[in-house]
Amino acid sequence: MDTVALAVTDGMLHFELALAHEVFGSAPDGVAGPWYDLVVCGPGPVRAGRFLLEPDHGLDRLPRADTVIVPGWADVDEEPPAGLVDAVRAAHEAGARLVSLCTGAFVLAAAGLLDGLRATTHWAHTEVLAARHPEIEVDPDVLYVDNGQVLTSAGKAAAMDLCLHLVRLDRGASVANAVARRLVVPPHRDGGQAQFVTTPVPAPDHHPLAELLPWVLERLDRPLTVEDLARRARMSSRHLGRHFKAATGTTPLQWLLTQRIRRAQELLETTDDGIETVAAATGMGTAATLRRHFHRTVGVPPDTYRRTFRAGNRPGPDSGERRSRP
Repeated sequence: MDTVALAVTDGMLHFELALAHEVFGSAPDGVAGPWYDLVVCGPGPVRAGRFLLEPDHGLDRLPRADTVIVPGWADVDEEPPAGLVDAVRAAHEAGARLVSLCTGAFVLAAAGLLDGLRATTHWAHTEVLAARHPEIEVDPDVLYVDNGQVLTSAGKAAAMDLCLHLVRLDRGASVANAVARRLVVPPHRDGGQAQFVTTPVPAPDHHPLAELLPWVLERLDRPLTVEDLARRARMSSRHLGRHFKAATGTTPLQWLLTQRIRRAQELLETTDDGIETVAAATGMGTAATLRRHFHRTVGVPPDTYRRTFRAGNRPGPDSGERRSRP
């Protein structure tokens, strides 16, 4: 059972704190096996907005966790407490995976854990983070950044995207989708998606893409094109592209490819189907096409993904296979 520790002190944002607790605190219905062991660690009773929180352990518990999550830091003009910064640094040195939600990136930055790395935070504070820590490559245009053992997210809803990304890495796409269904949120938004889009989640009844997206997801085994989607939506390809950019922050073709890859992950996790069969079921056509796109998106070939998933060691994107932590 992986231990997830929430690192809290006075001045944390309660939204991100509660969000992480909801994702990692209890397993969704139907998921077999042990869930995460969630602990809340702080120096004592903690004030988060109007809420008073009683931690389970002191900050000295952080180095024994597998994953340490630092929620949003309310006042970025104020230096994070030295005790929190030291504990987070000690956890990193002990091999823990460090995760910041929203402005929690300022805590990781103060600990020196983002030096030389690409990172993000809420778009309203990216300039401050970049100016205060010029050694960090601050990206203001993404939802989250996965550097393997150090991950950062943008603000609010993007924190949910990163938490679901962690579940996907640890437990697989089907379990992450089960968590998303329980929380009634989209199961996946790529980390590289833009922070600010006009309509992050299309309204069920009134958005031009509301009927199109479910229609596409039911037909991922077919060789759909942008023209097919535009015809179904009764609009031009250019008009469709504008709606996709506003609603998802990406293009129709990239969105479609992402859905195919996620379906392939689920099939690799839950079936013994051969790569050719998975390629056909996801509309990729051939095993070679699936391998090329899968490797580029996930970071490992589909055969490796299946082996490491079933061995209990999840592959991480853009960094090869993630090694087990002690």
